[in-house]
Amino acid sequence: MNKLFSNLNHLILITGLLIMIIPVWVIFASSTHTSLFINTNGLQFILGDSFIENYSKVLFKKSGFFQEITAIKMFINSFIMASGIATLSVATSLMAAYGLVYFRIRYASLFFWLIFITLLVPLELRIMPTYEIMSKLNLLNSYMGLILPISASAIATFFFRQFYKSIPDELLEAAKLDGANSWKFFIDFLVPLSKTMIAAVFIFMFVFGYNQYLWPLIMTTSEQYWTVVMGLKTMYGSISQRFAFVIMSMIPPILIIIFLQRWFIQGIFQNK
Repeated sequence: MNKLFSNLNHLILITGLLIMIIPVWVIFASSTHTSLFINTNGLQFILGDSFIENYSKVLFKKSGFFQEITAIKMFINSFIMASGIATLSVATSLMAAYGLVYFRIRYASLFFWLIFITLLVPLELRIMPTYEIMSKLNLLNSYMGLILPISASAIATFFFRQFYKSIPDELLEAAKLDGANSWKFFIDFLVPLSKTMIAAVFIFMFVFGYNQYLWPLIMTTSEQYWTVVMGLKTMYGSISQRFAFVIMSMIPPILIIIFLQRWFIQGIFQNK
């Protein structure tokens, strides 16, 4: 009976994997054919012989309304934006959770719920006042303008707060006996213990920042700051080149997940 359930679980997992992988493979295979071949024969499951031609055109061809930006530049912009958002989110959430849990702050629970309730305020609702602030700070058409307004994360603060609450109080007492001050306790004890949670939150926030469309669209009037998601909307070229652009846009998040997957999985189970 146990073997039957095990085989059934594996069958379900494999089926789900195929449902997710096959469409991506079809797009990739189709991106290696000429557009004429795809228009004539439809989407393909077998690789073609136009891989180098299509992908090189996508990478180095200038696009946009004024033909000012290439796909490589879009990838760089998206990577900088996503990395900045993820890094700042982790740093601010770590310190916010540390202050809420380990410092005797009056109304700490109230402050936490005020932070957490910001999840109910979507970006679209606060986008105009945020834009006005960025404009007054002269941060339009800049990486800082793209990163700062959406780098604070209530959900990341929640994850770190719950993790800190699970740490035994004896650790703090032992650190005090060793003469560690508040900053040393945070850097030498809590941060190393939080590395799996840091990896998990970093991946979540990286993908969140990488997939942003509305905020970069409003913040940037110069095509030099266009991101990959904006490029997906405005990319010109043949259908095979569009497929190639879609495939390449998936590579940075996949690499981040592969690089941090061990800590990511540990962080997810650690938070349960």
